[in-house]
This record gives sequence, structure tokens and C-alpha cells, in this order.
Amino acid sequence: MLLALDVGNTKIACGIFEGSKLKSHLSIATSIHRSSDEYAALLFNLLPHHKVAKEDIKEAIMCSVVPPLVPILEEMCQNYLGITMLVVEAGVKTGVRISMENPREVGPDRIVNAAAAFRLYGGPAIVIDMGTATTFDVISDEGDYMGGAIAPGMEMASEALFTRTARLPRIELVRPAHAIGKNTVSAMQSGVIFGYTGLVEGMVSRISKELGTKPKVIATGGYAHVIAKETSVIEVVNRHLTLYGLQLIHDLNRR
Repeated sequence: MLLALDVGNTKIACGIFEGSKLKSHLSIATSIHRSSDEYAALLFNLLPHHKVAKEDIKEAIMCSVVPPLVPILEEMCQNYLGITMLVVEAGVKTGVRISMENPREVGPDRIVNAAAAFRLYGGPAIVIDMGTATTFDVISDEGDYMGGAIAPGMEMASEALFTRTARLPRIELVRPAHAIGKNTVSAMQSGVIFGYTGLVEGMVSRISKELGTKPKVIATGGYAHVIAKETSVIEVVNRHLTLYGLQLIHDLNRR
């Protein structure tokens, strides 16, 4: 089996693949203060609940937007699994050509998403990743990574309202009944939920005009399903897109 780790700023998504099938998935809160032993204790104590034995894992791959965690998780795999983890970075085959001024600036998770989106859905495509940040990644009809846009994530925006103001509360990010909020909480929920719906629709429209064609729009990340319910521009929601991309890149490099 293959262990795939998508290390984000807020959480680490862990996928267990049997061939190309995602057998199980779980998540662990991201912390740069944990040691490799602590991550091992968390991960390997959870695996039996997903009917996976530690001994079944023979290979591993990771993409990370948190550089300090890369050596820690590599050490975990080496010490507890006896395997060398493949890290998605410069020099690793991804099957994606990067058409950027500085390709090294592109986060590995965005390249992994592009690889998965093109393989699963074809191109041209827009991948909207709604996590800690909200990113828009554009893939050409030939599978090239063309660039994209980055905005604050929904939770980040909501938290900023709470921490940077004197009277606004922390809210749950759920759909309000109306766009016109009748109290502070519903007004904030409207601003975030419907505001980000407008952001998605506006960015997809602008990107489509620049491409001169209608791309496939795929959403992933923790809040993808929330916004997908509010707009018709999102055609596919795949919350595990990055994990599938990691499996595809691992298979490409193994071959």
C-alpha cells in the first residue's frame, strides 16, 4: 500500500492507496512543534481504525507547503516504516509543464492538483482549492500549468473579522437563510459564504475570458462543498483531488 501525505498549513491529509484505489483517508492537525515520533504515534494509532496495518504500507509520497515538516515526516517514514518517502519537489516527475516566470514559486500542492485534474477530467481546467487559502489554478488543454490566483481562505477571512474587530463574534461557516442578514451572525455568514461565491464566479468568468474557452471547473478543499451548493460554475467537487494527484505522481516516478 501507498501512504500519501498532503501537508497543509492547517491539517495533514493522509491517504492510503491500494493500487489506484483510495482505500482510506484521515487527517491530523498540522504542527511544526511535533517530533517525528509524535506524528508516528498519531498516525499509526489511527490506522487500525481504518483497517490498515502499519506493515501493509510499503511506499510513501508527500507534498508539503510547510517546509519545516518535510524532514520530520521523512524521518517518521524512515524510522517507523523503513522506507524512503518521495517528496514532490524540483526534479520529481509530475507530468506537468509549468508556464510561470519562476516555476519554483509554485506550491507543490498546486502542481499535484493540476496533475490530478488533467488526468481525471482533462483540460482546459480550473482547480479551485478552498483551504487555508483559496487558490485558482489554470491548466491548459495540453495539461500545462499556466498560473492562477491566490486569495485568503474563507476561515481566514472569518477569523480576521473576529480578531481584528472589537465587537464581531467568531461564527460557524454555514449558509445563512438570506443574503440580507437580520443579525450580526447571519450578516457575517452572508458576507463570507455569498461573498466567496461571488469571488468564485467572478474569477472563473475572468479566467475563462482570458483563455477564450470554457474550462472544466473542479473544486477541492474543506469548503468546496459549501460554495459548490451556491453556484453552477463548479462542475465537480473532489475533496481528495490532491491525494489522487500524489498517487498518480508516485506511479509516474515508480515507472
